[in-house]
Amino acid sequence: MTSADDVKPLDRLRLLPWTTPDGKPCYLSADHTTSTLSRLADDIEAAQLHSGEQVLAGARAVLQDAAAGERAVRFALTRAVESLGDVIRIAVGRGERIGDVSGCGRACGF
Repeated sequence: MTSADDVKPLDRLRLLPWTTPDGKPCYLSADHTTSTLSRLADDIEAAQLHSGEQVLAGARAVLQDAAAGERAVRFALTRAVESLGDVIRIAVGRGERIGDVSGCGRACGF
C-alpha cells in the first residue's frame, strides 16, 4: 500500500508500452502514477525488459554457435529487433516522465 506522499500526480501524457493495432502510440492521461492503468503499464514494461534479457541471451547463444543456420540467425535477429523497439519505447516514455524530452520519441517513430 502506498502513502499519500508516494502518490505523484501526472502533469502530462504517459507513453504506454504498447501500440494500437495499426502501430500508433498509445498514451495515458491519469490523475496519479498509482492508477490501475499506470500500474498495468509498469508491469508490462517490467515484463518487456525481462523478455529483452532473455532474447539477448538467446541471440548471444545463436551468434556463438558457428553451426547456426540462416533461419536461426534471422529468428534471433527478428526477436532482438522487437525487443529493442520495446526497450526504446520504454526509455522514451520514462525520459518524457522525468522531463528529458529530447525529441527522440517523434524522431524514433514512437
